[in-house]
Amino acid sequence: MGVSDPGGAGKTKQELAVVREVVRSYTYVGIWMSISIAVILFNKWLLAYSGFPFPIALTIWHMGFCSAIGCFAVRVLGLVKSHNMTAREYMTRVMPIGLLYAGSLWLSNSSYLYLSVSFIQMTKSLMPGLVYAAGCVVGTESFRPAVALNMGLIALGVLVCALGEVNLVLLGLAQQLTALGFEAMRLTLVQVLMNSKGYNMNPLQSLYYVSPACFISLLLPFLCVEYPRIVAAQAEHSIHFNAPVLLANALAAFALNLAVFLLIGKTSALTMNIAGVIKDWMLIFFSYYIFKAPVTTLNLAGYFFCCSGVVWYNQMKLKALKAKLAQGSSSSSDKAYSSKSKPEREGGLAYLRLGQQQDLEQPLLQNRAKEDILAEIQRLQAQVEALDARVGVSAAGNAHSHSHGHGQQVPAGVLGGISISTVARLHGSGGGSSSSHSGGSSSSSPCLSVGSSNSKLEHRS
Repeated sequence: MGVSDPGGAGKTKQELAVVREVVRSYTYVGIWMSISIAVILFNKWLLAYSGFPFPIALTIWHMGFCSAIGCFAVRVLGLVKSHNMTAREYMTRVMPIGLLYAGSLWLSNSSYLYLSVSFIQMTKSLMPGLVYAAGCVVGTESFRPAVALNMGLIALGVLVCALGEVNLVLLGLAQQLTALGFEAMRLTLVQVLMNSKGYNMNPLQSLYYVSPACFISLLLPFLCVEYPRIVAAQAEHSIHFNAPVLLANALAAFALNLAVFLLIGKTSALTMNIAGVIKDWMLIFFSYYIFKAPVTTLNLAGYFFCCSGVVWYNQMKLKALKAKLAQGSSSSSDKAYSSKSKPEREGGLAYLRLGQQQDLEQPLLQNRAKEDILAEIQRLQAQVEALDARVGVSAAGNAHSHSHGHGQQVPAGVLGGISISTVARLHGSGGGSSSSHSGGSSSSSPCLSVGSSNSKLEHRS
């Protein structure tokens, strides 16, 4: 007959649970990568190849659509909670972020008119350095020479990529670099204005709060820059409004936000960074095969140099974060111990000493015969009965002698090196006659009952 192995079955279930969690995490990562690649390629095609060269109009359409979806998700469906900001808080905290986000999206979408997707992805390697520089300016980061050197190496790699770019347009390069600067400052202000004040937002809450601010910020540039061009193009019949395509593009942008929402908490920051690098390399090759954008060896060499610097920077940041978390946990435990009162601390030490004492008593109990222990108990019960009788006689006399007799203590606080409370526990678990014997010796005085928490017999002489 086979013998069941509960431990092995539990281990197998645990391993299967880990495998399911890993598969689910990487499934979310794969969905995020796929949607992100699709949105970038979709925007490039729509702006540069479909006859709709209006990046501000496209961005304001995205923001209007996302504002409506965010409002429906928060106010109607209640999928996420609102922070209930006042108008003043919204203007001072959200509007600056929306303004920077509007500028970043406007200029980055404009760069698709002049630069290839592959080169745009290469320039995004500058983002860690720009975020670090913005943090140093605002005060959320401290300047460190090692990090600054790393950022300089990444910038050198981007310069090599630019030198190897065949169809480099300086206007598009300036727009892309400015967009990256706006995005870096936006991320820093999110930390300063929102997260530090307790307004942590998931992507759906960001749609609800930031999208309307971005929409408002884009209204004036749209009316001044692109709206006259759109009217003129309509008069000349040289513009093509394809409503289903624009709706699909907005849905793809919303799906990307939803993928990020599902991805939060499902994987580590390191996995996300590695997935981002893989996504950028895939975009380079998709751009080459779909749009026939030339990629030179110098491009690839420079971008490989950039990726190495980004991975190194992420490793440095993760190590610093782990060290900070470890230091914070140790300091919090020390603070919790120091905040205890002196009796609490001494009580904790007494508890440890009690545990050590019981560990020392255990070998003594194992070496004593059961008959010897029962004899000790019987002798103790005789002493208790004699003391009870003495207390009864004294109580019949006067109250003073009653008080004196009630304070008597059994001479033997420790029986042969074994505490009486320990002997009482063993006797209670001995079974048979031992148990009944102990039951018949219960004293009428609560302070003399064996095993009572207030027992005088527990006092050591």
